[in-house]
Amino acid sequence: MKQDTRLVQLGRAKADPESGANLPVHRASTILSPNLASYLARFEGDKRYETVTYGANGTQNARALADVAAAIEGGHKAVVTASGLSAVTMAISALAKHGDHLLVTDSVYGPTRRFCDEVLSRFGIATTYYDPGVGAGIETLFRDNTRLVYLEAPGSLTFEMQDIPAIVAAARRCGIMLAMDNTWATPLFFQPLAHGVDISIQAGTKYVAGHSDLVIGIITTASDALYRTIADHVMTWGDVAGPDDCYLALRGLRTMAVRMQRQYESALRVASWLAQRPEVKRVLYPPLEQDPGHALWTRDFSGGASLFGLALHTTDLDATARMVDGLTLFQIGSSWGGYESLIALNKMPLAREVIPWIETPFLLRIHIGLEDPDDLIEDLEAGLQRL
Repeated sequence: MKQDTRLVQLGRAKADPESGANLPVHRASTILSPNLASYLARFEGDKRYETVTYGANGTQNARALADVAAAIEGGHKAVVTASGLSAVTMAISALAKHGDHLLVTDSVYGPTRRFCDEVLSRFGIATTYYDPGVGAGIETLFRDNTRLVYLEAPGSLTFEMQDIPAIVAAARRCGIMLAMDNTWATPLFFQPLAHGVDISIQAGTKYVAGHSDLVIGIITTASDALYRTIADHVMTWGDVAGPDDCYLALRGLRTMAVRMQRQYESALRVASWLAQRPEVKRVLYPPLEQDPGHALWTRDFSGGASLFGLALHTTDLDATARMVDGLTLFQIGSSWGGYESLIALNKMPLAREVIPWIETPFLLRIHIGLEDPDDLIEDLEAGLQRL
């Protein structure tokens, strides 16, 4: 079964002809049992991983969403969490313990860095940030207590690619686990588990949901042992996604393939146009041939997201504000992955430890929605003229 078919067919309530095309929303904290024997048997053996036992441990909607996510990731099983960030923090904290050492890409999502620096450090877990371009050289950073390598490609804000197969091979030789934030590409355009990564993490808030109206996270594992470890950890910490959000995320999944393909094509067109403009210093987008990570992206990825960075020649923030504030089709917002186009600004320098990112005093981040790309280009052209 191919990906587009999986997205449409899996996780549906075919067993109940009266339920309609979509699995109904199951809102419940208390799950009733017909008798005491069945109540006591709910947690025997593997039942707590396979059946609905209590609302805080996952509803039918969460289980259905997890099943589809695991299938399109090519994984064993998946766990649904309350947000993309909680998927990150739950996956890492389920595996790391006092005295462990983590290797995290220096281009990582800012809140992930903050979790490592401000939370894990309090529990005696050390983090070293590595140059995203390190490749096989990451092996020189391994310690006897290195527990996990955490990847994100392209990197948050700066869109730096990584040589994922080389990093995986090095970690495998030393028995070190790997996790990856794959929100940008999703499993439709890159499959971390097929490349040897142990855990794939998605902020389902973005492309899975697709409509900018919910937050949700998904953790998919390559093995049953990892699934149980993370599922137990998530249940113990009480991280739960509500059934309504799971329902909406599962509904969004049905159209994710067509949305992403359209948004990728539009983003590539808009980014290519911007790259030719005299006001633009650089477009940070691996699908562009001139991007430093293009060769790695071409080798490993089958498509691109609708999100890219934009560095302008100007250092005048007021002029940039005139450009951004006058846009009519791009809303100002910090999320992405939805149907509408967005623009946001990040001031430099970024938090980096290995190679400072001080290329410009600020960096724009653009998300391309489902509007006609000609209209978006016209809007951006007028904005650039306001500079």
